[in-house]
Amino acid sequence: MGLATEATTAFVFPGQGSQKVGMGRALHDQYPEARAVFSEADEALGYSLSKLCFEGPDAELTLTANAQPAILATSVAALRALEARSPVRPVAVAGHSLGEYSALVAAGALSLTDAVRLVHMRGKFMQDAVPAGQGAMAAIIGLSSDVVGEVCREAAGAEVVSAANLNGGGQVVIAGHKDAVDRAAAAAKARGAKLVKLLAVSAPFHCALMQPAADRLASELARVEVKTPAVPVVSNVEAKPNQDAARVKDLLARQVTAPVRWEESVQCLAGLGVNAVVEVGAGNVLGGLVRRIAPDIAVHAAGDPGSIEALTNA
Repeated sequence: MGLATEATTAFVFPGQGSQKVGMGRALHDQYPEARAVFSEADEALGYSLSKLCFEGPDAELTLTANAQPAILATSVAALRALEARSPVRPVAVAGHSLGEYSALVAAGALSLTDAVRLVHMRGKFMQDAVPAGQGAMAAIIGLSSDVVGEVCREAAGAEVVSAANLNGGGQVVIAGHKDAVDRAAAAAKARGAKLVKLLAVSAPFHCALMQPAADRLASELARVEVKTPAVPVVSNVEAKPNQDAARVKDLLARQVTAPVRWEESVQCLAGLGVNAVVEVGAGNVLGGLVRRIAPDIAVHAAGDPGSIEALTNA
């Protein structure tokens, strides 16, 4: 079903985990705007990110330093194709973790070239912050964020474990030292969690162990130009709309160690009068979360030519 032009719409952009080999290829093949995005991303990085997106190998695409720019480039390719064909414009934008960079590109605050380079380095810095095997993340389903917070505090001991993604719909992801995550996971099961699942990630994102990555990223952010966002960008750190260019770099640096407050971000969009959300880019994870958090918001996808055409034929 098409998106009504009178809808009050927000665009949301996916984060890491939505990558898969072949993503973006159909966009690239069908839309000149998407081809231009992948070409600019390849040039910015000095290697063929597009080939990695379209052909893999999967092990290479999944590496954090590649997955992050790959997801961003695919999101922006879909965005540019949609913008060229649809009159619908968002009243606000938001993104999950690295998706916040895609949202900032959509709002005109960051250039595509700067954003692609930044998330490539962000991925490297996050990977380097904790030696392989020492950190972990786990998804906990069926407990409130308050209970998960208690579980983490009790399980931490002298180590780090804390909420990393407050995703809503009874889903909280925790991150920290591997042993502390294991202890918290066991405690969450004992407290009645429906499901506790260790995630296949290469580092414990969005926790205090990422401070070295945040410091290195802040140095890189200092070198880029941030323009005033054309529409409010709901930040992960505050779950509030921001249109102050001077605050963007600090919010992005803090985001590396702070939890992603996605449930509150969606509630913020609803509070702004949003009654339709378009998930722009690969996958449909955010759409599912929006449906659980705010069932009154209509959810649409714009990740491939079929979904883009459906939106433009309203």
